[in-house]
Amino acid sequence: MEELQRLPPELWVSIFSYLSTEDRHVVRTCCRYLKKLVDHPSLWRSDTVLLSDLRRYTYGFWDTLRHRKLTRVAVRHLRRKEWRRLVKFLPSLTAIVFVDGGRLYREKYLDNLARFPDLRDFGVRNATWDEPMLGRSLSEQLRDRLTHLSVCNVRLTCTVEFINTVSQLVNLRYLLFHQQGEGYGLDTVRPVPRGVFHNLLLHLKKLKHLSWGMRGEPPEPLPDDYLSPADPEQPGAFRYGGPALTSLELVDYPETILPENALRSLTSLRSLAVRYRYIREGIECRLRTWLSPLQQLETLTIIGGNSLAVYTTTIPSSVTRLTLRVAITLKDMDSIAPKVPALEHLDIEQNRSSGSLCRRIPMLFPQLRTLRIRFFRREPEKDLLSLHRLRHLVQLELLVERSFILRDYLNGHPWPSPGVQELINQLRELSENRITEDEDAGEEDEDVGEEDEDANEEDKDAGEEDEDAGEEDELQHEPEQVTCECPAGVTEWFICPLGVAVAPLLEVLQVLNGEGVIS
Repeated sequence: MEELQRLPPELWVSIFSYLSTEDRHVVRTCCRYLKKLVDHPSLWRSDTVLLSDLRRYTYGFWDTLRHRKLTRVAVRHLRRKEWRRLVKFLPSLTAIVFVDGGRLYREKYLDNLARFPDLRDFGVRNATWDEPMLGRSLSEQLRDRLTHLSVCNVRLTCTVEFINTVSQLVNLRYLLFHQQGEGYGLDTVRPVPRGVFHNLLLHLKKLKHLSWGMRGEPPEPLPDDYLSPADPEQPGAFRYGGPALTSLELVDYPETILPENALRSLTSLRSLAVRYRYIREGIECRLRTWLSPLQQLETLTIIGGNSLAVYTTTIPSSVTRLTLRVAITLKDMDSIAPKVPALEHLDIEQNRSSGSLCRRIPMLFPQLRTLRIRFFRREPEKDLLSLHRLRHLVQLELLVERSFILRDYLNGHPWPSPGVQELINQLRELSENRITEDEDAGEEDEDVGEEDEDANEEDKDAGEEDEDAGEEDELQHEPEQVTCECPAGVTEWFICPLGVAVAPLLEVLQVLNGEGVIS
């Protein structure tokens, strides 16, 4: 103990900040002094804990969460008494996500949210309501408090009524709404009517991030001004009256649903993500005209859709972060490089038709700081070693399909395979030992064609052997860390970061932090 106390506590806390959650819990079991240091609130500031069946948690468990000043939780189905217990033990929560309800819920079910005075972020995922989800009383109490709202894969009684209620939450800065449908029909998803959607945008003046999804396809395209409500105070010449959005995500939109000039008024956009559900043959690509007015765009994400050759010439030169989850060739990369000379972050897919992308990347994008390559139906090959020429690279992620991981497991050795591991070791040596390997971190991306946002839940052992009798049950009731990335591609696995050890790009349900697209 005396040896440990020779270093100041703040230095220990700084050291522990570089550890994973699992490693912190291992350190916590060593002694009371380290336990106290590991529970410092600064180490758990960004953590979200998944709670269910609150009756099983002991007072010691709640004391630990309170001592860590936990402010974010995700909860499964809670009974009324369990809601009251949550209010009692964690009254200072600022973010709550309700996940995987599995039942029919009534209007009053969420009334306890009003009892959290600091609540700012709220999300609902995978649930069904047979009455309005946000009642009049609750919406009035949350009107000036909520800044982030996420509703994904939720079946509502009336979508129009729900959107009209959301339009009253005037302080919203982040809104995610991925439609599931109404009632119990199989084909009940329809676009939010133009007038209702315009009313929403005209009221939410502070909105910065909008993620809008729809699975169905209307009989005719939406009007040209669907995303561009006119300013009612300027009845003459058209003037955009909606919020100054900086981030927009369109999820599951068929190519035909939005017109060519759909984004003409959104010149304030800094980030655009388009996630296609499918593409019909013979339909003209709208991305070319969508991208033309977005000359300040910094982040562009395209998942699925047309071939790159159709729209590469219209990618704004201001883009510094580019994600392309489409079939890509060397010719495509050659045409993209001159358009984005300042590109620093690249996320691409490599398949059998892509050729030696790794060999070309250092020549085409020499300023890259982060690189993520998704290997589709293949594993990293020897051309991976060419990446050591990226002198500014601070993080490298290589991802493969689950089938390769399963293959190696059945062959009696953990992934990565010996061949891939040898490549990693050589790359580390060529880059002067900048690469550190992390084989424990994993990522599961959800299928955009199936679920808007399935949770990839990763248990974090928060129950340790405790010397206090009052906390001895923590081992049996461990909170779970919630991670999620709203619709992406195939199932993959994280290999290694380049540079200092960095956590994998698994965002906590993004409704909780409002950065990028959802959690």
